[in-house]
Amino acid sequence: MAFVDEIVLKAESGKGGNGVVRWLHLRGKEFGGPSGGNGGRGGDVIIRGVRDFNILMRYRGRSAFKAENGHDGSKNDMEGKNGEHAYIDLPLGSRVTDQGTGRVWELMEEGEEHVVFSGGKGGLGNAHFKSSTNQYPDKATSGLPPEKGSLHVEIQLIADAGFIGLPNAGKSSLLQIFTKKNVKVAPYAFTTLEPSLGALYGFILADIPGLIEGAAEGKGLGHKFLRHIRRTKILIHCVSSENEDVLKTYNTVRRELSHYDEELLKKPELIFLTKVDEISEEEIKEKLFSLETTGNHIVPVSILDDTRIKEAQEKLVQFLEAQSK
Repeated sequence: MAFVDEIVLKAESGKGGNGVVRWLHLRGKEFGGPSGGNGGRGGDVIIRGVRDFNILMRYRGRSAFKAENGHDGSKNDMEGKNGEHAYIDLPLGSRVTDQGTGRVWELMEEGEEHVVFSGGKGGLGNAHFKSSTNQYPDKATSGLPPEKGSLHVEIQLIADAGFIGLPNAGKSSLLQIFTKKNVKVAPYAFTTLEPSLGALYGFILADIPGLIEGAAEGKGLGHKFLRHIRRTKILIHCVSSENEDVLKTYNTVRRELSHYDEELLKKPELIFLTKVDEISEEEIKEKLFSLETTGNHIVPVSILDDTRIKEAQEKLVQFLEAQSK
């Protein structure tokens, strides 16, 4: 099932119920006084944050969300029932924009709610208009119309750490091993076509699709997912030891982050020098020395070496725990 991280949804609140003209029926009197009740309020359209990152997939093909109309008033000054609200459950990290007004909401907490379209207010019944100078008002008002519009929903994943790097840097393989998640891996570029999430000792890890030079300007597949890095707390930068100049490779990705949003460069970063099984020990030392100029902690790792995998996982957990304090 494909990951859907952007969608436009149509929604409409409920119309307010109408006020009504009604009369009390008293023995011996033609009119016993006004008794028409007010109409009920229309239901609201409410967005709500949930921990289901695939829920947008279920909304594809759905025409609209519609709240219930308020019920009309009735006799004996009885107010009409309010309409039921329409809830739109959206993944945590969703940024919702009303395309008509430009209003923006963000859902950062589970259960967080925002009213995006308010239901129409109910109309007034004739009992409301009774006064000392008008004992028998013969008027009522209609309920107010609903609010409606189109909502642009864009997900920015919330994760404790995000794997970043050029295509085929080993991100998916590491996520699979660390979190025991079945992630598609293959020895060619752009294997990861969509973000993938996993958990490591309660920390949420996200595999962000590979970036290429020029990604911030729209090249390759990674540019679409740069926004997902915005809300990750730390970056796990994977640099493949297959690259002859690992520092240049590292700087290529950092440059794309800077072009997209310079704030991304301020995030804490841990570097994994991946696929070290494919080079000699001397080459490993040279590449580690080259990356030390970044000022970050560098961890050599190979998915074929259980000892290195264990050490890398321990370093990652320690880094996550330190940053969460």
